[in-house]
Formats: sequence, structure tokens, C-alpha cells
Amino acid sequence: MIHEHLEGRASVLAALEARGRAVHEVLVARESKPEKVREVLEAAARRGVPVRRVALEEVARLAHGKTHGGVIAVCSPRAPTTPEGLMELLRGLKEPPLLLLLDGVDDPRNLGMCLRTAEALGAHAVLVRKRAWDFDPVEVARPSSGAFERLPLVLFDGPKLIEDLRGAGVVPIACLAGAVRTMYETDLAGPVALVVGGEKRGISAAMRALCSKRLAIPSKPGAASLSLTHAAAVVLAEAMRQRKSPESRV
Repeated sequence: MIHEHLEGRASVLAALEARGRAVHEVLVARESKPEKVREVLEAAARRGVPVRRVALEEVARLAHGKTHGGVIAVCSPRAPTTPEGLMELLRGLKEPPLLLLLDGVDDPRNLGMCLRTAEALGAHAVLVRKRAWDFDPVEVARPSSGAFERLPLVLFDGPKLIEDLRGAGVVPIACLAGAVRTMYETDLAGPVALVVGGEKRGISAAMRALCSKRLAIPSKPGAASLSLTHAAAVVLAEAMRQRKSPESRV
């Protein structure tokens, strides 16, 4: 059986509360201050997950970095949401779907930060090409601050899922620097999938062909293009703005 060492208070607490994976054991450093780990201990107790107090050196040995905060969980891998599961999720929504599609992502930390931003700004799921998924999940989980556990992450291949989304009324919109219309002139309050290109190659020609619309993020002439994480944050923030105040859209 494959086990992962999920590290950090936020990630472990989210895994315990989201119940998206089996948590076999939680290791807490003896040196941890009680108020820092209280929520983790209480969540583990609610789920009946054993907690073992160990030396800080043991936690550090199992962790990837130094940001573990004295807490590690031994757990099963986080299963991604299937395309079929995504379509079922969308059918149950009581508001227009807001999806973020990352067409290529090269850094697990960037993916983790995109998940964190997407959750904060009201996205219902994040979609990633299956062929681009070659990450250590722990490296995705840490910068996501728990969003990796809570927000549906869909791995897909080929055009079928995009075509199914279009058939369900979701409009895929490519975020491109050269687009004629800006995000302020594009309706993001309806059912949309915002497509943001990867750090190195941008949005592929095949994905552009599947997108019904294109939009640009306005920027100062001569400025460098935004990174994947920043572009996703800016366009998702505009989508949230429009959804909270539809009349404010130009």
C-alpha cells in the first residue's frame, strides 16, 4: 500500500477534515506548543486517527523541508476527481460554474498556489492535463494551505472533457495577451472555464481551438507578461467581482 507523508499543520488539518483520503497516523513533535497543534489533535480525535508524539528530529527526517511545523500525517494518496465526477458536481451546483483550467504547469508549488487562489476566489474545480501531472503531491499540498484537500482537482486527457463542458453550457475562455477583448469586457458571471497557459509554453494551439472565447488581462505597455499564478489570480478575482456585482461589468 502506498503511503504519503503529508506535512504542515494546515495540510494535515485539511486532510483530516475533508475526509478525501485515509489518514493512518499523525505524528506531532513533542516540542510543539499545545496551542499550535490543538486543532490537529481535536480533528484527529474526531476521526479516530491515532496520534503519536515523537522527537522533532523524527518529524524533520520525514519532512521535505523545514515548514512542517512539527506535524506530519501518514496517509493514502489524494485521489483526483474524475471527469465524470466533475460533470456530476456541476449538475448539483446552484450557481454558475467557475472552473480554472491550467494548460500546462511546470512547478508543483505554482500548482499549489493556484489551488489556494482558486479556492479563495470561488472556483468550483481546477483542471490539469493528465500528461502534465508529474509532481510529488506533498510539494503541491504545502503551498496550497489545505486547498489541495478541499478543492476538486481534475486530471484529464484529450478534448472530450472540454467538449462535454461546452455541451453542458460551460464556456471555455482562453486568457491570451493578444486577445481583442479584455476581461472587463467579457462576461465571467456565467458558467465559464478560464484557461491559463503554463509557465513555458502558454496555451497550446489545440486548446485554443477548443476555446469559445478569448480575453486579455490589461497591463501596462512594455511590461512583462504575468506568471501562471498571477494571471490565474487576476482573472479569477475579476470573475468573483462580476459575480458579486454583475452590474459593475463594463
